[in-house]
Amino acid sequence: MKRLFLKLIALLGLCSVLPLAQAQLKVDISGVGANQIPISIAGFVNESVSGQTLSSIIRADLERSGMFRLIDTQEAIAEDTAIDLPSWKSKGADALAIGSAAKLSDGRIEIRYKLIDTVRGATLTAQSLIVQQPFARLGAHRVADDIFEKLTGIRGAFATRIAYVSRSGGEYRLEIADSDGENAFIALRSSEPIISPTWSPDGGRLAYVSFESKKPVVYVQELASRKRVIAANFKGSNSAPAWSPDGRRLAIALSREGLTQIYSVSADGSDLRKLTHSNGIDTEPCYSPDGQSIYFTSDRSGGPQIYRVNADGGDLKRITYGGNYNISPSISPDGKMLAYISRREGKFQLYLLDLASSREMRLSDAALDESPSFAPNGRYILYATEAGGRGSLAVASIDGSAKYTLSARASNLREPAWGPFTK
Repeated sequence: MKRLFLKLIALLGLCSVLPLAQAQLKVDISGVGANQIPISIAGFVNESVSGQTLSSIIRADLERSGMFRLIDTQEAIAEDTAIDLPSWKSKGADALAIGSAAKLSDGRIEIRYKLIDTVRGATLTAQSLIVQQPFARLGAHRVADDIFEKLTGIRGAFATRIAYVSRSGGEYRLEIADSDGENAFIALRSSEPIISPTWSPDGGRLAYVSFESKKPVVYVQELASRKRVIAANFKGSNSAPAWSPDGRRLAIALSREGLTQIYSVSADGSDLRKLTHSNGIDTEPCYSPDGQSIYFTSDRSGGPQIYRVNADGGDLKRITYGGNYNISPSISPDGKMLAYISRREGKFQLYLLDLASSREMRLSDAALDESPSFAPNGRYILYATEAGGRGSLAVASIDGSAKYTLSARASNLREPAWGPFTK
């Protein structure tokens, strides 16, 4: 409870002792969606040349989404193989993915695949992609994205990345990983807390808060070069950065004049503008997808609730009314839904609000959830949760039917942020 309260008042206390996250995260599926599509992913012929079991990565992606029921097959089938459709239909597979891999003369890997509708006998997609061998796993995620989109009409987000914070002993680590928790690497190490990472719209930079100066300071770091600049180091607390959709500005929470209020600042730290003026604490801003509004948490009504204000600071409106304690807003990519953490009956749980109808839905059964972040396709929400004193990352579909967790052995994970689509 104390950690969440400190976050609200922008003292940024999500920095309890967290053991070090392992390089890879374990996926544990706890729920699956209704009306799943039965599909079989055959082994890809010669896939071992990629250094990855491509078909297994694709299967795991689709199973984790909750939208597919995997039909087992022990076969490896190349994309140019003639398929006995009645045989696959009898196995219960409405769709079949087949493919192969080849190592090119320059060392790159070519992945070829085909997705077949076994009911209609139609080829839904037949593609070839070439990747550097170290990025073969990314190639498999992109195949899964294509299959997901062809069968659901929704863009897949398996080839995106996530950021999160872990701690071991006296060391904090800002880590980046594939959406399934694999291929993790460390973007920053520090002996002081690191919190509130947030992705730039192009996926090339992270803004975050570091306490390395013995106070909260907002940094912007380029992931490729590791170069970083200070975006906010004013008197008092500098916290809760959130990118504008054009990647030029950050909304931040500052206590430079006393009570914490919402400001915006250029990503290089220039052109500071104050947006809210209240007698309460305003924090945790996030931009709407069109950049016209900012959602934020404020206790101006007595208890913490979520409000919306124009990006220039005008036209304030309260958004949440269910419950007396609502924090940590995250807006969906289409701007239609708001995810947040609500305290009810002593539990901090993930909720989703349809902004048009004001209909609420609880997505979590846990008791201490934090930091919701939408997938870039808007279909899933990543958040931190805790059970038995141990933290993990969890993902829930927006209808609440599919759930899974990402955890590390003997480790706690915090402060997740789901990255954007990238080219």
